Amino acid sequence: MTHLGYLIAGWGIALGVLAAYAASIVRRGRDLARRVPVGRSRWLTSPGEDA
Repeated sequence: MTHLGYLIAGWGIALGVLAAYAASIVRRGRDLARRVPVGRSRWLTSPGEDA
């Protein structure tokens, strides 16, 4: 593998791991938001909003 191959592989792995982590954080946040009672939800969510 050339130097460019190692560079692309390194960046690809790093970006892939970060994207997977970001997706898991968003998924966990949405799951937790569904568990909040309606009266305790924040102003950012509307009562009829389906995620």
